Amino acid sequence: MGIETNLWLIRHAPVDGPKGVIHGPDAPADLGNQAALEALKARLPHGAFAVCSPARRTRETAAALGLGAVENAAFGEQDFGAWTARRHNDLTAELGDAYHAFWRSPASNRPPGGESFVDQIARAEQGLASLPAGDAVLVVHSGTIRAVLAIALDLQPDSALRFVIDPLSLTRIDRLATGWRVIAVNQR
Repeated sequence: MGIETNLWLIRHAPVDGPKGVIHGPDAPADLGNQAALEALKARLPHGAFAVCSPARRTRETAAALGLGAVENAAFGEQDFGAWTARRHNDLTAELGDAYHAFWRSPASNRPPGGESFVDQIARAEQGLASLPAGDAVLVVHSGTIRAVLAIALDLQPDSALRFVIDPLSLTRIDRLATGWRVIAVNQR
């Protein structure tokens, strides 16, 4: 790993929409918690390279933090395919045991027309390889942060899914010349 990069991973603001839905990329952010946004903004390094996923909620959160973020699809949320924009309750009622079977091994299973968490980890690894040395602020999704943690800690994908990553939380990881250093996870 020839370059050192200080990663400031931020989960986007909460989705401004119904609960219990697998939100698509066009779901807006709820930016009503100005105190949390200002506190987070004060913790970020000035002049850092900023990246967000192409999702509306990450773009809006990055803008609210005053970041001129570049979109990078490698840092997008897991693609849930045909399940996107659907309610978990509706999917449970419609698919029954098949839907429950997916969640028994969610890291390696793929929703119809979607991707697995393992696929997301591979994408995140490509995105990390594209980052410059120095400070990089990434406004992304909980799954993306879990994927980066899986890479940094050399975790099995199922284990990485155990991390809780709250909206507007900060996770700090450094990519050093000799490996990775995890400084903090899910700070609010």
